[in-house]
Amino acid sequence: MTKKTVKDVEVRGKRVLVRVDFNVPLKDGKVTDDTRLRAALPTIEYLCQQGAKVILVSHLGRPKGAPDESLRLDPVAQRLEELLGRPVRKLDSCVGPEVEEAVAALNPGDVLLLENIRFHPGETKNDPELAQGLAKLCDIYVNDAFGTAHRAHASTVGVAKLRPAVAGFLMAKEIEALSRLLTSPARPFVALIGGAKISDKIGVLRSLLTRVDSLLIGGGMANTFLAAQGYNLGRSLLEPDQLEQARSIMEEARERGVNLVLPRDLVVAANKEAGAEHRVVPVNEVPEGWMALDVGPATVEEFCRILAGARTIFWNGPLGYFEQPPYDAGTVAVARALPATAETIVGGGDTVAAVTRAGVADRITHISTGGGASLEFLEGKELPGIAVLEDK
Repeated sequence: MTKKTVKDVEVRGKRVLVRVDFNVPLKDGKVTDDTRLRAALPTIEYLCQQGAKVILVSHLGRPKGAPDESLRLDPVAQRLEELLGRPVRKLDSCVGPEVEEAVAALNPGDVLLLENIRFHPGETKNDPELAQGLAKLCDIYVNDAFGTAHRAHASTVGVAKLRPAVAGFLMAKEIEALSRLLTSPARPFVALIGGAKISDKIGVLRSLLTRVDSLLIGGGMANTFLAAQGYNLGRSLLEPDQLEQARSIMEEARERGVNLVLPRDLVVAANKEAGAEHRVVPVNEVPEGWMALDVGPATVEEFCRILAGARTIFWNGPLGYFEQPPYDAGTVAVARALPATAETIVGGGDTVAAVTRAGVADRITHISTGGGASLEFLEGKELPGIAVLEDK
């Protein structure tokens, strides 16, 4: 780990602004999944124990730079208070005199949560004025929101340039786990990539081809690879403009000696509706007008066999139309077959939901809190929210 963390700076009595990722699902004014809140606890608890004055800043949803009552952080403050076992005061804005007053009144160990930073139009534009407003609130800046590290926003980059800036424990854990995949994975190293589109993942597929022993492809993106091999996929989701990319990736895999594995059979249905007629077919027998919605049992068996021999696994993206049972069956079956002996890193919201639904989250070495950020990191891109932090 080349970046400084909260342990490398003196925080006692200091005002510490922590960028957290509290972008959690809400229903009826309650947090329905507190995974991201729990992930931030080690950093917050450490700062409180060290006598820092803790100011938390996060986004929630996509409010387009204006207040949205349904995206206020009050339910988050309530749940965080329960998890921390100490009061969390929530403010109705994120910068300005009222906020500065509240920060001035903080005692060591107090925790303050600012309002949704994306209510401010300057956040996503990395507005210098908003960055200055945030910098006024703190002596030290901590980024513990890996999921937003690939965005150059005011709360991830702008303020970090104005104050001593270090990584939180979650950020450090993410960087270390993903760096191991790039530098020293135990072999065989197997990547399992799903999700809807190749176009979102071309960069990471090409990067992984230079590192993995096997690349398993499922989900909607597998349809584009199968179509590139000449199969008729009926009305399945695919990207006709990416067929050439798919052929090029398969060719590169051959040249590099990487075992690129596509589905052999598919679960197809006449439509996506719940209860629609569905059946398992080989990839060359998709009925006209039907669509592939999951990988079939022969594919699951082959994927599981390859994963069983792996010592390092990276998985991003579900293997089917995961949101609609029974098309989550392939994804869940593969999740349950992940070997406890391998170092397994899982990234992306749906994939995290899959390992949780399969009841195997405790077997995963590292569950990444950032889908897009983890993919860009593995592409070898420099993430602005990490680059701006101080080096050791």
